[in-house]
Amino acid sequence: MGLVRVSSKDFKDMPRPLLDQAPPAMNLPPGWDEIVPEIGVIDTDHVITKRQWGAFHAADLDQQLRRRGITTIVLCGIASGIGVDTTAREAFAHGYQVIFAIDAMTGFSEAEHEYVRSVIFPRLGRIRTTADILACAALHSSTPD
Repeated sequence: MGLVRVSSKDFKDMPRPLLDQAPPAMNLPPGWDEIVPEIGVIDTDHVITKRQWGAFHAADLDQQLRRRGITTIVLCGIASGIGVDTTAREAFAHGYQVIFAIDAMTGFSEAEHEYVRSVIFPRLGRIRTTADILACAALHSSTPD
């Protein structure tokens, strides 16, 4: 399995362009960048740490997915209008099938989240619930006796 997380020790490794609008305040609790135990990360999983909006830029995500024959990715996250949107656009441009776990993401505002959910995401992939994705994965991973 391949997983992507955002992380930084001091945020000095993150992009700092001049902006017309300040980024949202980052009140991050300890462990904010850890993958939750329920995901069940194991030693053979490939974990990519991103330090910008998209998971493909300046990371070996595309290379690792292609080497493993993976053509479909499932996206979720805390910033639907930033990281999820950017990664989805990059995945689309690279030719991946994109599935959005819509109930496993949120935005910095309801308006931002609603816009990408209703206007952008349907143009880049398929919107599904986590339950739908897990049911489909279970169906496709079962092997006949």
